[in-house]
Amino acid sequence: MNQHVTPRLNRRAFVIGTAALGGGFALGLDIPFGGPQMARAADGAPEVNAWVVIRPDDTVVIRIARSEMGQGTLTGLAQLVAEELACDWSKVTTEYPTPGQNVARKRVWGDFSTGGSRGIRASQDYVRKGGAAARMMLIQAAANEWKVPVSECAAANSIISHTPSKRTTTFGKVAEAAAKLSPPADVKLKDPKDWTLIGKGVKRLDTADKVTGAMTYGIDIKLPGMLNAAIKDCPVTGGKLKSYDEAKIAGMKGVKKVVAVDGTAVAVIADTWWHAKTALDALPIVWDEGPNAKVSSASIAQWLAEGLASGPAYVGNENGEVKAALAGAVKKVEAVYNYPYQNHANMEPMNATALYTADKCEVWCGTQNGEAAFAAVLEATGLPADKCEVHKIMLGTGFGRRGQTDYVRQAVLIAKQMPGTPIKLLWSREEDMTHGRYHPITQCKLTGGFDADDNLTALHIRISGQSILYSLRPDALVNGKDPATFAGFNASGDAMIGYSVPNLLIEHSMRNPHIIPGFWRGVNVNQNAIYLECFMDELANAVGQDPLEFRRKLMKDHPKHLAVLEAVADKIGWGTEAPQGVYRGLAQLHSYGSYVAAAAEISVTDGTKIEVHRIVASTDPGYIVNPAQVERQIAGSFVYGLSGLFYGGCTVKDGRIEQTNFDSYNSMRINEMPKVESILMPSGGFWGGVGEPTISVAAPAVLNAYFAATGKRIRSVPLRDQNISFA
Repeated sequence: MNQHVTPRLNRRAFVIGTAALGGGFALGLDIPFGGPQMARAADGAPEVNAWVVIRPDDTVVIRIARSEMGQGTLTGLAQLVAEELACDWSKVTTEYPTPGQNVARKRVWGDFSTGGSRGIRASQDYVRKGGAAARMMLIQAAANEWKVPVSECAAANSIISHTPSKRTTTFGKVAEAAAKLSPPADVKLKDPKDWTLIGKGVKRLDTADKVTGAMTYGIDIKLPGMLNAAIKDCPVTGGKLKSYDEAKIAGMKGVKKVVAVDGTAVAVIADTWWHAKTALDALPIVWDEGPNAKVSSASIAQWLAEGLASGPAYVGNENGEVKAALAGAVKKVEAVYNYPYQNHANMEPMNATALYTADKCEVWCGTQNGEAAFAAVLEATGLPADKCEVHKIMLGTGFGRRGQTDYVRQAVLIAKQMPGTPIKLLWSREEDMTHGRYHPITQCKLTGGFDADDNLTALHIRISGQSILYSLRPDALVNGKDPATFAGFNASGDAMIGYSVPNLLIEHSMRNPHIIPGFWRGVNVNQNAIYLECFMDELANAVGQDPLEFRRKLMKDHPKHLAVLEAVADKIGWGTEAPQGVYRGLAQLHSYGSYVAAAAEISVTDGTKIEVHRIVASTDPGYIVNPAQVERQIAGSFVYGLSGLFYGGCTVKDGRIEQTNFDSYNSMRINEMPKVESILMPSGGFWGGVGEPTISVAAPAVLNAYFAATGKRIRSVPLRDQNISFA
């Protein structure tokens, strides 16, 4: 990467300005494409602009600000840039700029946050303009060399041609001259009908290194003279470190130092991580667990149940007069659902490597938000921005967990106690699962009212439970209300409800236990889809109507919602006889700007063994960059969603999470995975997300099919707690 002089930013101002990024919400950005002075990459190749470096051999290096964690964002963003650049895709490679460089260059690469299915949709416009601007500069450089009007020149496949004379040159030959030009003031993007690379299922750019073992993850980092650290934090959130007896492990093999961390944790530093962990396990530690040690799943459930019955609540969506309509309803249907804590359970546990000196700190880690990690380093060190750096490494999965920076802060605080020595902090699996940032716990009471003609005239949804933003981004609360709680229930925007009901009230009784919530793949739409879509089936059943027909009547004003639902119903064969012993269920939702639906076919043995044979999934995200990746994301989201339905769920005892490893927090196996059939329905005109929307409809589609098979309604997950499992 090119070198720039970093301005000496005020540490506190930067931390405050970037803290919000950890919560996964995009900022409004005015992205420049580079300055008039030429910059060079680390290998000396000219930087045409911040997004594009071209080497003399025509290799195209595309800068990727977002993080890759298996979802395919790296390849998708490269496609967007390459489409407008008109380069040879076979010559494309990528690299991450660092957050320190981004700050130094007035955030030229924009938002580094990768979450909320925003990696592509929130940056597609400016990264495409980056590619288009670079193409225009390359063509201008060739035209200048040939002394011909730029209007007579065109670019395709990394070759620039002059149509009248049939002269050609390559990007690599004019890159040096192009890099010296001022970027164009007016950058026009291609019409989608002219796309040649966007919309194509090209191979991922990171696959080869992953399958050959060449890919470096945070856990793989090795630096000269590096030591390793293992850590234990108080198992009860809100508790403190009281004491530890370092003398008991004196002389244990490889141990270099024992340090307290942030008043709540203790770490052992050793030559190898195993030596550090072994010594830490032998270290006598006394915790002050505080009053939260009295909290249990039962006490949390009781508190949330009280919120369903009474007390203040924030209104998320309302029209008509629900109370009056329910009071006058000919028939009422009521149900209470609940959704548990869920752990991210990343394959790669939290880790970060830090090298601290009195005037500089560097960190190497996998992070979903490089700028938030950078802010954490500034805050932990007290150093200015020009003295710190974070090097983003490939993530061994994230699912939202690596949007937080607690592990980065710990690594820096440990390294500060051994200045000049690189320290790699690696959490054990038990530490990782005890100190997650869990999918929020909620309960939901739903009440529907019908008139004499069996028309749904009123729907009241009251959620009681945790707010993510209250814990992670209190500045994003709107007059105390957490907008994220109402995902899939909103009247408009990125997560709209798909039904029109004359009298509607959706509200949230906010109750925040001490267990810290976090952004978990799909977040609030996971439970909201179950609440809404399973209850829609309950309502249809109460008036003897087919679940699809019942929905259709309520979706007349929601054509895109209805289109994806009808697509899966048609492909699954809804309305035709299923194979003997096979039962079907439907679900739909709008979230992260995309319209999704699922139809499941299952069979049930003895009422407790479920085989999910097939799931048909449809998605309309507006535009699709890489259809092959979208199909993989749909299938992958079902792995996550069905694992949560069958096996997930974290319980609390003595104030702490009980599930501390995979023996008690399971994940579905390949033999349990259904056949997934994807229907891609890009209608254009908007950019929706892909990685998270479809996860929400997996569970309700299966639960609705289970009711069709057994006549039993499951309103509490995971299914393991109902003694229900995969067949």
